[in-house]
Amino acid sequence: MPSYPIPSRHRSGPRRRSLLTGAAGAAGAVLLSGCSDSTSTEDADERPSAAGRLRARGARDSGELLGRYDAVLAAHPALAARLDPLRAEVKRHQAAFAEGQTAPPSPSASTPSAPAPSPSVPGDEKAAVRDLAKAERELAGQRASALLDAPAELARLLASVAAAGAAHAYLLTEDAK
Repeated sequence: MPSYPIPSRHRSGPRRRSLLTGAAGAAGAVLLSGCSDSTSTEDADERPSAAGRLRARGARDSGELLGRYDAVLAAHPALAARLDPLRAEVKRHQAAFAEGQTAPPSPSASTPSAPAPSPSVPGDEKAAVRDLAKAERELAGQRASALLDAPAELARLLASVAAAGAAHAYLLTEDAK
C-alpha cells in the first residue's frame, strides 16, 4: 500500500485569517467610499424616495378613482345611496396616501392650467357601475403588485387599500347584476 505524506503544519502562502482580514478591510473601504458625499443634500431632498413616489402615485390613483365616482354620481344621481359609502372610502384612501406629502398629489397640482379630463360615463346605470367595478379591480391589482417593492408600513397600507378596492369591485359587480 502506498504511503501518503502527512502535510506539514506550515503552509506556504497567505493564511486564511490574513486573507479574511484583508478581504474585510477591502470591503470596509468599498463601503466607506460608497458613503462619500457624491450628491449634495439639496439634491437628495429634491428627489422623492421610492416610498414617496409610491405614496404620490397612490394618492393620484385614488384621486382619479374619486373623479370616476363623481362622474358616475353626476350622470346617475339615483346611485348616490349605493355609491356614496364607497366614494367616501376612496376619499379616505387618497388622504391616507397623501399623508406626509409636502405637495398636494392631485393632477392639477402638476399642471395648474389644464383641468383633469372627465371620464366618460355610460348612459346605462348598470354599465356605469360595471365600469366602476372594473376600475376598482384594476387599481386593486396594481396596488397588490406594488406592495411587493414597498417598505413595510407602506406595504401594509397598499395591501389594505388593495383589499378594500377588491371588496368594492365585488360589491359593485353584485349591484350591477
